[in-house]
Amino acid sequence: MKDVIRHIGLSALTVAILAGCASTTTTDAPVVEKNLSTNVVALSAPPQVDQALTLNQIMANPDWMGLQAKGAYWSDDGQSIYFARQAHGSPTRTYYQQSITDTVASELALNQLHTADQEYGVVDNNKARKAYIYQGNLFVKDLSSSKITQLTRQNTKVDGVRFLNNGDIAYWQGDNIFKIDHNSGLSEQLANIKMAAEPKGVQEPTSYIAKQQHRLIEYVALQQSNAKSKQQYKEALAKADPTMSAKTWYLGDSETVTELSLSPDGRYVLLSLRDKDYSWRGEHDIMPNYLGKDGYVDAVPARARVAEDTPPGERLVLLDLQTHSKKDITIEGLIGFDEDVLASVKAENAKAKGESYNSEKSARKIQRIQDWGWSQSAMQWSESGDKLAVMLEAVDNKDRWIATVDLTKGKLNTEHRLHDDAWINYNFNQYGWLPDSDSLYYLSEETGYSHLYLKASGEKARALTQGQYVVSDITLGPKAQFIYYKANKSHPGIDNVYRVEIASGKDEQLTQWQGQLDYSLSPDGKQLLLNASTRTRPAELFVQPLGGEMKQLTDYTSDAFKNYAWQAPEVVAVPSTHGAGEVYARVYLPQGYSKDNADKYPAVIFNHGAGYLQNAHYGFSGYFREFMFHNLLAQQGYVVMDMDYRGSKGYGRDWRTAVYRQMGTPEVEDLKDGVSWMAANANVDAGKVGTYGGSYGGFLTFMALFNEPELFQAGAALRPVTDWAHYNAPYTSNILNTPDVDPIAYERSSPIEHAEGLQKPLLIMSGVLDDNVFFQDSVRLVQRLIELEKPMFETAIYPVEPHGFRQPSSWLDEYRRIHKLFEQELK
Repeated sequence: MKDVIRHIGLSALTVAILAGCASTTTTDAPVVEKNLSTNVVALSAPPQVDQALTLNQIMANPDWMGLQAKGAYWSDDGQSIYFARQAHGSPTRTYYQQSITDTVASELALNQLHTADQEYGVVDNNKARKAYIYQGNLFVKDLSSSKITQLTRQNTKVDGVRFLNNGDIAYWQGDNIFKIDHNSGLSEQLANIKMAAEPKGVQEPTSYIAKQQHRLIEYVALQQSNAKSKQQYKEALAKADPTMSAKTWYLGDSETVTELSLSPDGRYVLLSLRDKDYSWRGEHDIMPNYLGKDGYVDAVPARARVAEDTPPGERLVLLDLQTHSKKDITIEGLIGFDEDVLASVKAENAKAKGESYNSEKSARKIQRIQDWGWSQSAMQWSESGDKLAVMLEAVDNKDRWIATVDLTKGKLNTEHRLHDDAWINYNFNQYGWLPDSDSLYYLSEETGYSHLYLKASGEKARALTQGQYVVSDITLGPKAQFIYYKANKSHPGIDNVYRVEIASGKDEQLTQWQGQLDYSLSPDGKQLLLNASTRTRPAELFVQPLGGEMKQLTDYTSDAFKNYAWQAPEVVAVPSTHGAGEVYARVYLPQGYSKDNADKYPAVIFNHGAGYLQNAHYGFSGYFREFMFHNLLAQQGYVVMDMDYRGSKGYGRDWRTAVYRQMGTPEVEDLKDGVSWMAANANVDAGKVGTYGGSYGGFLTFMALFNEPELFQAGAALRPVTDWAHYNAPYTSNILNTPDVDPIAYERSSPIEHAEGLQKPLLIMSGVLDDNVFFQDSVRLVQRLIELEKPMFETAIYPVEPHGFRQPSSWLDEYRRIHKLFEQELK
């Protein structure tokens, strides 16, 4: 195999230092049980290392760690896997195929990529053919012979494809839908959808002058008569001549199609429409690039802010291609479609202004569910095509509906309503039809945890899983006997794969992993492809026959990384003094740690980003640089804690929504408990603790330093949110509603509103090209701190960096400054 790592310029110093530590290889420490007593915790000193880490090493180009397999999926025959690898900063990927019986992968040439058993293809009812889109063109594969036929070769990309029940292949490009007859090969346009006003055709004269012209001038009258005859002829021909293409649909010029879905029988098309004037951009939003390639300042388009973004919602339209009739689907069939779900919030805000609020019912804005993690459509047809379900959400984020569509009347029938006074999760929304039935399976957080349900039309739903754990990534088995899923049953930070038998409800654990993993079921349902990691080992690919043992397929982690004595952080449960139960956290201990050491240790708390993210788990952290930085800090005498504060992922609905309308309050309470825990259990000097984090972690650093000035002695905020009114709508409106509706929540939760509380040293670092958290966020806060005459802050800017830094030199500069801050203020 041609090893991609041949392109890596790994420094001789890094190789010498890290490869020289082979004798100190360690494995992950035993898993801490979920019911661990947190009153007294026995922490063990980490192993000694022969060579201390340096910032230059850990912030270098990460390719030295190895190029891991990405995007792995099964071949059609289940005998091999496909995946990609990509060097850091490289604009392109290299693709591979590897047999599950081999340990060596073959690199795919560019002219082979279209044959690589594309992951997102569709299979016909007989499981004999697979259709897929590659580089915008349509291909079909005979699964028995593996013969591949290209069906389109165009510059206009194909957007979607499906097999029809009769074996024909349907595909769509933009708003046009086509069908290829599987016998004759004839290509037929099923629907020509135009978002334009319908042409008026030949019009009779209406004004006095026009009528007079037609009455007095024979030539004008003759032209009118000929035009009418020609129009009537075309209409008659279109109805009678089977060779003619489908009649055009004119749906008006005020909207645009956001999604279309064709029924398996080819008769119906469901459309989702939205106001065409709506844009992801705000009127005033640009991002200046001061280092444009031509030497000038480039104005880069940027997203709208939640304070200005007003999503209009969407509406559904059903087209009957057989009768050429259109039905506008109204939302009255959604239970609670007109409830004033924000009444209490509006009343509280009105009262704060000395006003009163009178609640009235009104139709809410509705749209397709915007799940942030799935690849499926919100529109789901049954196999036969006679049943259609849609998953919708309210733009106000308080409701999610699964509704069936009455295809004859064009009406919605609510099958399941999930309401949340805080917000509906933008994860855990997978659903679909069981074959040959009227039953839907779906995920729901209605009990407080994401679980799997089965519901027949008109009947009560049946829970297929239950308990205080999170179910995700569901897969219907090939024979619809089992539903497979991932869950963290044994510990919030440990993933495994399970399956439940649909008929009996019998549940079975399929893997026995002690870390984090993702899975993919083989096409025949007999094997699992696993992407699995532990605390000190990046993810590698494994294959496991059901009922068999895991076999490792890839080994792309470099020897330099594997052979270093990385400290596996202990995962502990910090008792909450604020009614939150236990807060899980990773803890890194200093070299030579002793709970009886006379000199108490300084400490650092890392605040992960995203808010809704899990990092105190038993897998390899996505924050790999921070993992290495925390090892470095531990080697230099610090205790380091990494908390899954409230709002984090993996702990259920109540944990997620604890931050509703009060971002930065429960999280800081958890940080306070973290400091107390370290003082009681890790011999930490509570007067020598610092904190840092990026994005949401930077926001949390601000909120801690501004509102609890005695908690931390210093803080570093990276690419931080300073004012939630300036962040995006899809994320922020879930948690804080919108500024026009709930200004109280924004003032309570935005650091710039609390900046007067700063008393301890603060470092603010931002990328100028950050199109996620705008550089303006930091500029506004800096000016606010200047006007407050606060002398204890410093700033650093990174002119070429987006939200996720890309240049190793920027990472190094950033963490040098963080390290210097802690060395100056905590020791």
